[in-house]
Amino acid sequence: MTTVDSALWTIELPEVAHTEAFGARLGALLTAGDLVLLAGPLGAGKTALTRGIGAGLGVRGQVSSPTFVIARAHKPGERGIPLVHVDAYRLSGFDELEDLDLETDLSTSAVVVEWGEGVAEGLAEQHLLIRLDRREDETRVATVSGTPRLLAGLRQG
Repeated sequence: MTTVDSALWTIELPEVAHTEAFGARLGALLTAGDLVLLAGPLGAGKTALTRGIGAGLGVRGQVSSPTFVIARAHKPGERGIPLVHVDAYRLSGFDELEDLDLETDLSTSAVVVEWGEGVAEGLAEQHLLIRLDRREDETRVATVSGTPRLLAGLRQG
């Protein structure tokens, strides 16, 4: 089921494969300078979504959770856009995030920040926020808002 209004879009993702496919659709739309913030509880599918984003960008190597390294850079593939994948779970706020110098990465990369809501909005003028929730039947529900170009592209896909 998909719900649409002018500033918010909600989509159900019944299986992990759907979450990754949704991420791949988003990754195909991303350009250098795009910031994507992921929010939701543990196990909601943030890393699975980021794996899909990496596939859509065509980055080289496996995309996995950067929990213990905080940020992981993935080399670009044919599209030429690297992915910087950040896990802000253990960061106490924007000051610690700013120490990672992600503004530099944003000029040349697409940046995805797990646990980014309330922490990473200041990295760019515009960002896409995806809130993931997992229902008891394991269906993920993604609520998407933010960057109009990306939101429109996802709705069309």
